[in-house]
Amino acid sequence: MKKFAWIIGIALFVVFAGIFWYKFYFVFGEGVKAGSLNYFVKKGVIFKTYEGRVVQEGFQSPKAGELQSNEFRFSVVDEEVAAQLERASGKHVELRYEEFNGMLPWRGTSNFVVTEVLMVHEGTNLNSEKLPYSQ
Repeated sequence: MKKFAWIIGIALFVVFAGIFWYKFYFVFGEGVKAGSLNYFVKKGVIFKTYEGRVVQEGFQSPKAGELQSNEFRFSVVDEEVAAQLERASGKHVELRYEEFNGMLPWRGTSNFVVTEVLMVHEGTNLNSEKLPYSQ
């Protein structure tokens, strides 16, 4: 009977560990978003995380006939990426991100985590020169 209880206990632990990994560490999607960097801050009570918002060009609305700006809210874990974004406030940026199924407090308040700054443009003129820290 003890052997059976151990097997069930280990099986349950493995199942819960798998669910936890899928919910919080499995990369659900990857992509690139571009827009004007509206704000970028480091905030938090216990876990200090980097949070930002990019306002994308165009409008989308959940209802026909209404206008609503399209915003992309994200978190940043990498200090190097955060330093690039701190210098890019108000500029047009292109960001590579990963989407997770759930958020963790030490990773930020968003399911979207920016992993790389692809390009930073001055203002909204996309033909302007790249800044030195963009790739």
